[in-house]
Amino acid sequence: MQETETKAIAKTVRISPRKTRLVIDLIRGKSVMEARAILANQNQRAARVIEKVLNSAVANAINNYEMNEEDLYVKTCYVDEGLVMKRAKMDSRGHVGRNDHRTSHITVIVSNDKK
Repeated sequence: MQETETKAIAKTVRISPRKTRLVIDLIRGKSVMEARAILANQNQRAARVIEKVLNSAVANAINNYEMNEEDLYVKTCYVDEGLVMKRAKMDSRGHVGRNDHRTSHITVIVSNDKK
């Protein structure tokens, strides 16, 4: 990571990575203002969490490196798989099945160096 970019990470978010990736793909490469507008108009629960991570990355850029908010854009954003909470549920014929609760690690990197 260079000095012209900052990042924010939200770990162990209780939304599956597959659902979160659908939303995060919409903001990759966009300016911060445009990304906020896209996330504000999304109906998914993941959009609210991604917006918090984006706001945190922007705040890091402004407070730590004195960057201008209008110049920032989303350089990189991705979702990694977090831990899987395994729960048991009853299945047919007396068997016990598994119910997996997946979690996500959301990373957003913003930069003012558009290349």
